[in-house]
Amino acid sequence: MYHRFALRRAGMVAVILLASLALGLSVRSGVQGQSSPQPSPLPWIQPSLYPDRVILTWSGDPATTQSVTWRTDTSVTRAFAQIVPAGGNPDFAQNAQTVEALTTRLQTDQGIAHYHSVTFRHLKPNTLYAYRVGDGTHWSEWFHFRTASDRPQPFTFLFLGDVQNDIRNACLRVVRQAFLSHPDIRFVVHAGDLVNHGESDAEWAEWFAMMGWMGASVPSILTPGNHDYPRDAEGNRTLTPHWRAQFTLPENGIPPLKETNYYVDFQGVRIISLNTMEHEQWQARWLEHVLENNPNRWTIVTFHFPIFSSAQGRDNPQLRALWKPIFDRYRVDLVLSGHDHTYARSVPQPSGTVYVNSVTGPKMYRLNQQPWMRRWAQDTQCYHIVHVNGDRLRFESYTAAGKLFDAFELRKRRTQVNQVIDHIPGGK
Repeated sequence: MYHRFALRRAGMVAVILLASLALGLSVRSGVQGQSSPQPSPLPWIQPSLYPDRVILTWSGDPATTQSVTWRTDTSVTRAFAQIVPAGGNPDFAQNAQTVEALTTRLQTDQGIAHYHSVTFRHLKPNTLYAYRVGDGTHWSEWFHFRTASDRPQPFTFLFLGDVQNDIRNACLRVVRQAFLSHPDIRFVVHAGDLVNHGESDAEWAEWFAMMGWMGASVPSILTPGNHDYPRDAEGNRTLTPHWRAQFTLPENGIPPLKETNYYVDFQGVRIISLNTMEHEQWQARWLEHVLENNPNRWTIVTFHFPIFSSAQGRDNPQLRALWKPIFDRYRVDLVLSGHDHTYARSVPQPSGTVYVNSVTGPKMYRLNQQPWMRRWAQDTQCYHIVHVNGDRLRFESYTAAGKLFDAFELRKRRTQVNQVIDHIPGGK
């Protein structure tokens, strides 16, 4: 989320694309300044006085802070969030504290909306809170979230690959299945390509429909992909203005990549987001510093373009040459990527690092089976559950129907690289 105290107008994106087969819409495109007809606003995604697109993220310490962002129409010029420790009685909200939001004005291909952001501070670790957002009269429902512990404790998180296409129709079921099967999920890691056309507000509406109340109750850690970087009229890719308007993320990365390159520490794990779209060398220098000064037991890195490609006709040798030696040197435990629209899990590297590529949406590519792979799948929508407990990290891969098809465990060893133990169903 842009950190500002006055409304600012975000520039109109150059390319207007509406593509939603699930809604029965035809595809239209137009470049700013050309005479192509403009699309009519879609009623079901229009903002109103009432908050929608409510999403939890972190911009500070997960044990003592919590950020929330939401959308309204432009008539809401002052917005607020209320928070209180969650109680079991109906009068729990009587002592709620009110925090005024920062507001951003965003021009989209569907019109203008206001996005509002609050970061709750001075929270108690490992505490259940209730919160709601609104303008003082028109409120959302009350949501719950739990702050992180201020010390290492066992926890579970969800990892999703590219969703990108046909999100509301084909991806929502996957996320619901994950939360139904694993209600103890503490946060969600998204490996980029959240939508297909980063400038399409209709597609962002589908993404928020996919996350629903889950996104308002469980924080997200997000890294951008190439489809989140739409092209302008000159063919140059830039981060969609939607990103910083609707997500409030850390700004502890390199200055040009605010809220896309960052890290979060959660209960003994450092999760690092790298941006594979620009400034890779600068990020490499930053990454060395972040890994060298890492007090956490576990280190997980996520970014969009994979170090080891799993789809036919794809490879990223320059990225591999730049970043992999750093992962090796600092013994990064787990690297989570997307982009290749297949599933692949690497054999353990000499450093002990395991690489995983995934896809959650329905768009599929042909697998390029290679010696570096220990387990693979194609034409499979999947989600992944990661359990962290002391010196053990267990990674589980499920189909959209909730069937386990791959699993492994990392065990920390004091003087050696991680031990990797397969738990593949059927023992294959």
